[in-house]
Amino acid sequence: MEAARKARRSFMGKALAMGAGAVAAGHASRALASEGEGDPAILKMPEHTRGLGRPVAERPYGLPSQWEANLQRRQSPGLTRVPQASVSFTPLQGLFGIITPSGLHFERHHQGWWDIDPSQHRLMVHGLVKRSRVFTMDDLMRLPSVSRIHFIECGANSAPEWGNVALPTVQYTHGMVSCSEFTGVRLSTLLEMCGVDRKLGKYVLAEGADGSSMTRTIDMERAMEDCIVAWAMNGEMLRPENGYPLRLVVPGIQGVSWVKYLRRLEVGDQKWASKDEAVHYIDLMPDGTHRQYTGIQECKSVITTPSGGQTLLDKGYYNVSGLAWSGRGAIKRVDVSVDGGRNWRTARLEGPVLDKALTRFNIDWVWDGKPAILQSRAIDSTGYVQPKINQLRAVRGTRSIYHQNAIQSWKVAENGEVSNVQVF
Repeated sequence: MEAARKARRSFMGKALAMGAGAVAAGHASRALASEGEGDPAILKMPEHTRGLGRPVAERPYGLPSQWEANLQRRQSPGLTRVPQASVSFTPLQGLFGIITPSGLHFERHHQGWWDIDPSQHRLMVHGLVKRSRVFTMDDLMRLPSVSRIHFIECGANSAPEWGNVALPTVQYTHGMVSCSEFTGVRLSTLLEMCGVDRKLGKYVLAEGADGSSMTRTIDMERAMEDCIVAWAMNGEMLRPENGYPLRLVVPGIQGVSWVKYLRRLEVGDQKWASKDEAVHYIDLMPDGTHRQYTGIQECKSVITTPSGGQTLLDKGYYNVSGLAWSGRGAIKRVDVSVDGGRNWRTARLEGPVLDKALTRFNIDWVWDGKPAILQSRAIDSTGYVQPKINQLRAVRGTRSIYHQNAIQSWKVAENGEVSNVQVF
């Protein structure tokens, strides 16, 4: 380990020296432009060092700095006919670690969001149970709670890239994924309280209280394993855009099954084939058939820095960083290529590495100023390897919308500009 640390320090020193040399060769530092001059930002005492700051709790609920105002969720113009049935994308390129701030968590609504009075909200559990029950929010929050960190990804994340390059930045190619700590009561606890019929009850139907009446079928094995009826996210109550006051958490499964504004759970003996699982969120296969109930989000990764729309300022050392995730378990390894997949190096996985959660990876790279193509390839705990886009198309065709988990490529041009390309 000590030898590895020394080797890394040596690599970093050489890389930084290369970058510094490039800067010196290209243009002299303003601070050293003439003898005796210095950087005013260092030499001149700024106002915030000489004055009295703002009062404590002036803003009872904290806000980001004004200098970070450009980092925000964004819509894709023209994506849908009405904004109530649309998407906002998480700015992955500007985030650190694995937790998505609540205010930047992506949104997907089918008929707009609501801010529901929690005192009037109810959750009904019925069907193949011994005792049908109606829970208030107070009832639910008295029960034993758990907190789990999981990613949630829309089944249509990266969908426009099925056919060809369509989107410029990682916010739009992959921004329908977020990762948060969810707190609530285990779904199994509620089902057991109601005396679920484990012999006849094979499925649970979850229904939301919004105008679309979103309904999704969850198989009983999954419902009893790790699903949560959640009221909190990232240490506070759910935001209205994310399902306040109650939503279902179904780890590893596409976001449409994480029903927001949860109002009803019905136990039955067969799948319901509701509108959003019989017509939408299905896979159109090359032979023309529709594949239904394919909700698991397969192993996937993406480099977030550098990524499309960004520009490398000069040659030298860069930390290449990104995110990886799998709906089947934990991330085991991430490999990174800077030459379009001809050669790969194993990246560092930054802790914590959790089941069905985003995992941050980093790797050192010295850019020599020549064109490069950056890619990441994730491998999960089941041994599944993230495919190239041509490998995925060979099985799924090009007319699908959902469950696109192919390797993403970013091209670095000689001028440092980074753009979206497809390389296989």
